[in-house]
Amino acid sequence: MSDWILYLLIGVALAFAISSWWGVRRLKALHVRSAVGGEAQDSGLGRQRVAVVLNPVKARSEEARGKIQRGCLAAGWENPVFFETTADDPGYSQVRAALAHQPDVVLVGGGDGTVRVVAETLVHTDVAMGLIPLGTGNLLARNLELEVTDLHANVNTALFGRQRHIDTARMGIENSRTGYSAEHVFLVIAGIGMDAEVLADTNAGLKKVVGWLAYTEAGMRHLPGRRKKVSISLDGSGEQVRNIRSVLFANCGLVPGGIDFIPQAMIDDGMLDVVVMSPRSALGWLLMYVKIIFKHSGKLPIMTVYRSGRIVIKCPEPMPTQLDGDTAGEATRLTVQVDPKSLLVRVKD
Repeated sequence: MSDWILYLLIGVALAFAISSWWGVRRLKALHVRSAVGGEAQDSGLGRQRVAVVLNPVKARSEEARGKIQRGCLAAGWENPVFFETTADDPGYSQVRAALAHQPDVVLVGGGDGTVRVVAETLVHTDVAMGLIPLGTGNLLARNLELEVTDLHANVNTALFGRQRHIDTARMGIENSRTGYSAEHVFLVIAGIGMDAEVLADTNAGLKKVVGWLAYTEAGMRHLPGRRKKVSISLDGSGEQVRNIRSVLFANCGLVPGGIDFIPQAMIDDGMLDVVVMSPRSALGWLLMYVKIIFKHSGKLPIMTVYRSGRIVIKCPEPMPTQLDGDTAGEATRLTVQVDPKSLLVRVKD
């Protein structure tokens, strides 16, 4: 690698770290539009039965448990029922057990993975989901404009807040080479290509120390690389062949660092914003980064945004995928479908 490319990559990394840090400090100022367009409603419940799916390895899990118990006690409700996730089960059996208690609300204490797993079971039910963000990214909580570091406020919102329906989306993954197939719900952003590679290659130890900034280090290592040919069909239209590094499917657009990655993405509009990224070089990535940070409205050929309710992607060779920050296996065919207003969530007044 020539010296000028190395210097450019280092400069991009420093610029990203500095601007992202500033974004965290000015999250409200940067995120000027509401991700939730419709008005929330009161739950209409005087007394509530509360179930909690809790990831016990998160740093503030015991503190969250105590605050939830005290909140229910102060309201004169029956004791909340807790179900802890395990290394082998990130929440699938726990949320089913929680629903067996016929709760009015299921609180989720954990990171994005736990939230996604619980939501997968709660879609198309009348049971509300309350968020207790304890993870690194806390993507859905950020897009619902919760103060992710204020545990007390989040418990109050989850127990006593208003509620509204938001969109979810489903990703169907097929791998013709291995015969693997699966379908999962996601809430914020899923993708195929480099974004999934970065997530798989992020240093776990570094992530514990610096949080989401660890993704920047992995991202810089993956900037060099070749584009791959895929075919893309939007809402049943004819296939278009593209050479891409990554394709993202956004239900909403705010990501860690206070960056509004896709400002037009709304969490309850019945559509997904599809971002096709095809830079050839580090300079292309830099141009995309500048466009995102400064929310420039001009067109950039290497970053195309479409709106669609259903997307089908076919790949000649398997490519990695991700769902809300969790790797999801390789695919030769991907089907992504929005599910409008399918999940009831608690939000701030």
